[in-house]
Amino acid sequence: MGCGASHRPGSWHRPMAHERILVVEDEEEILELLRYNLVKQGYRVSCAGRGEDALRMARADVPDLVVLDLMLPGVDGMEVCRSLRRDAATQAVPIVILTAKGEEADVVAGLELGADDYVTKPFSPRVLVARIRAVLRRKAAEAVSDDAAIRIRDVAIHPGRHEVSVGGKVVELTATEFRLLRVLAQRPGWVFTRHQIACLIHGGDAIVTDRSIDVQIVGLRKKLGPAGRSIETVRGVGYRFKE
Repeated sequence: MGCGASHRPGSWHRPMAHERILVVEDEEEILELLRYNLVKQGYRVSCAGRGEDALRMARADVPDLVVLDLMLPGVDGMEVCRSLRRDAATQAVPIVILTAKGEEADVVAGLELGADDYVTKPFSPRVLVARIRAVLRRKAAEAVSDDAAIRIRDVAIHPGRHEVSVGGKVVELTATEFRLLRVLAQRPGWVFTRHQIACLIHGGDAIVTDRSIDVQIVGLRKKLGPAGRSIETVRGVGYRFKE
């Protein structure tokens, strides 16, 4: 399934954005609503109604962002997200999950797989576009930020390569885990509240609970091994990376 990018006038049109967005949604009415509103904002839009089609399209022509429904025929959205994060060509592509599954466990599961944001149905097209814009801005900011590696003891963070190593050995992190570690390591000794962490890695409008941040911290510590002890819990406040 493919969608064209013809322009339709709208009251909240912005200058052409040029970024290409892959929308993965099996409900035709929602797919058309998404396509219409994204094209109206200047984005180039491709569409897929099945998970396997989304993976094929993303690998053939890597998009700037993926809007991903979880409840898909065939390969479901969680597996699509997991596969995109495993593939070197698509592992850094931002993913915004859009789904009717709004339970906290579903949100945590999506974020743990590496989704950059999570929007539940029913949704406001304007809010969704704002979320997409925020995710793309964060991605652009990361791309133009200082590419010098951050080194603290055995931990080395390479922003340009989107790579983390501990004692010279590369550690596989999700995009969310990478941003979380980078936020803490950029200001060693500084205490971040869970709310601050959520805003910095997911955007101010993201629906992220304190528990989901705790779960992500636990997962990050586990992947870092002994070096994970450098991420300290400050009781009643939040977290910091030891100086």
